[in-house]
Amino acid sequence: MTAFTQTIKKYDITLIATALIASLLGIVFIYSATKSFESNFKFIFVQSGALILGLVIMYVITKIDYEDISHAWPLAAAGSVLLLILVLLIGTGSESTGTQGWIRFWGIGIQPAEITKVFFIITMSTHLSRIDSDINYIKNIFLLLLHLCAPVVLIMLQPDMGTVFVYIFIFILMVFIAGIDWRYLMVSGGALSIVSVCAWFFFLSQYQKNRFFAFLNPESAPTTYGYHVMQSKIAIGSGQLLGKGFLKGIQTQLGILPEKQTDFIYAVIGEETGLIGCAIILTLMITLIVRCILIGKKAKNPLGTYICVGIAAMWLFHAFENIGMTIGITPVTGIPLPFISYGGSSLVTNFMALGLVLNVKMREKTLSFQQ
Repeated sequence: MTAFTQTIKKYDITLIATALIASLLGIVFIYSATKSFESNFKFIFVQSGALILGLVIMYVITKIDYEDISHAWPLAAAGSVLLLILVLLIGTGSESTGTQGWIRFWGIGIQPAEITKVFFIITMSTHLSRIDSDINYIKNIFLLLLHLCAPVVLIMLQPDMGTVFVYIFIFILMVFIAGIDWRYLMVSGGALSIVSVCAWFFFLSQYQKNRFFAFLNPESAPTTYGYHVMQSKIAIGSGQLLGKGFLKGIQTQLGILPEKQTDFIYAVIGEETGLIGCAIILTLMITLIVRCILIGKKAKNPLGTYICVGIAAMWLFHAFENIGMTIGITPVTGIPLPFISYGGSSLVTNFMALGLVLNVKMREKTLSFQQ
């Protein structure tokens, strides 16, 4: 067996292939979604560039033992806080949504709240592995909550409530796996309810509130805040079993479907490839999440398990929320579909996360029969 073959066997080929297929399908349907745009090739160029950069970063991450990466947690924590503060100072965004989540240099946009998700998973995994079985001490509970609040408060100030809920979901699943007492989760649920009420009155813009009301009853505002969801549901429904065909979706190609290359890329897929295409995308998402969990179960230590659980939680929330909002069962929050929606920051972040999971896989525990 050659050295190359031995190296390849260490990687999870299924996981890599699934991510690559999802990314390439994403580029294909981003092309369809932006075909009517004058600068449609710019979207393909950016997404393709992000894919190449993501693969390079993924490879680099796999070459450094994840235990060594965890030792750099102070750098990851400091980097996260600095990036999230910087976006509040010089960030740009959409006036219609009221958020300012982007930092732009020479025409290139970076979304810090996306990238810092991976940093958060690294620092939280390190935190949990260090306190180990002492997680239920009051002091440790307080420190874990403080760990969560640092990025969450800064992201609420943008305000980007969709991303805030991603962080909270990651946190809940990670501490649950770490063995936190269910009573603390109950108390946290009550506290989260209070925070949600405060966020409604003090952090959410009127646009975001209207989008929530539109989720409850999109038909009440068919030409304004309910427009996105109604057009998305029409597009997916019109695809039926086999779809209208690539580049033949009426809602997509006539520009009726809004945010079609980002938030509503799943609706484009549904219209042009039908139920079959939607099922393929769902299968890819489920495969990513399940493989991530299985790798976490075989990790050589709790640190590796926590990393995989955190990343699985991130992908699960993103997939459920994004697909849910396109069919009207969750509010429209601007959460991208992993590996598929347009967005360089999102794609690079997902490949960073993939690199960490592969890192754990390559160093998983093995049986030894030596005496």
